[in-house]
Amino acid sequence: MPPLPRLLPYLLLLPATAFLCVFFLYPFVLVAMESVTREGSYSLDNFQRMVSHWKFGTAMRNTLLLAAVVVPVQLALSLAMASVVTKLSTGRSTLLYIFAIPLGISDLAAGLIWLAIFEQTGFLNSALYGLGVIEQPVLFLSYQNPMVIFAAIALAEIWRATAIMMVILVAGMGLIPKEYGEAAEVFGATAWQRFRKVTLPMLKPSLQTALILRVILAFEVFAVVIALGGTNFPVLMEETFQWQFTLQDRGVAAAYAMVILGISVAFTILILRLLHVPKGARV
Repeated sequence: MPPLPRLLPYLLLLPATAFLCVFFLYPFVLVAMESVTREGSYSLDNFQRMVSHWKFGTAMRNTLLLAAVVVPVQLALSLAMASVVTKLSTGRSTLLYIFAIPLGISDLAAGLIWLAIFEQTGFLNSALYGLGVIEQPVLFLSYQNPMVIFAAIALAEIWRATAIMMVILVAGMGLIPKEYGEAAEVFGATAWQRFRKVTLPMLKPSLQTALILRVILAFEVFAVVIALGGTNFPVLMEETFQWQFTLQDRGVAAAYAMVILGISVAFTILILRLLHVPKGARV
């Protein structure tokens, strides 16, 4: 066999491999080295400074709590939205387009949209004042109302990013043969039983992808938090930014980045184990 055909697959993969090495692997190695380097020597001082800082525990708790609330709600909503879109025979493209509109909005823009709702001169205060519920504007997003800040950030994240999971699940549902559901219906299965026993098991590959992507993005939430909570609701990504640019300590910022990476990898492995897909299963 001539050498060129044997090398062709590797040559085709070469551009993507080079891109990943230059823009992902090389920066990762630099950050990893930075996280264990302090004053020219290797040590864990950066991680010790990170853990001993008073905001670390709060940022970790807020990040995990936000992910624990937002991701399950988004999963339920995306499954419902994908089911509705898949079952429609007319108007499917229009409804899918409407559901996917938030995908075209950046994180910061989404945060500013919800800020316009919750701020003192925003829509919520105007509506409550017009209904006679309040006599003067309420400062919802203050440090005195941490639960309101959390709720506002959660709502903004749910509105902004549910469509990401929905699009993946719509594609996955489109690959499930209709004959399976029709056969279950013939044997007397209800709509809920067909969804639980037929659709969900065959949707595992798509659920894996959607959950892994969304969980990783949930741990990297930043712009929405800055827009709605500022420094009143610290998260891991915000602390990374503060140590890198405000406190000018690249080592601790790199340590935060490694913690975010470690959490993301751990949850990715957990999702892969919980939603194990046998070899040869339909994607």
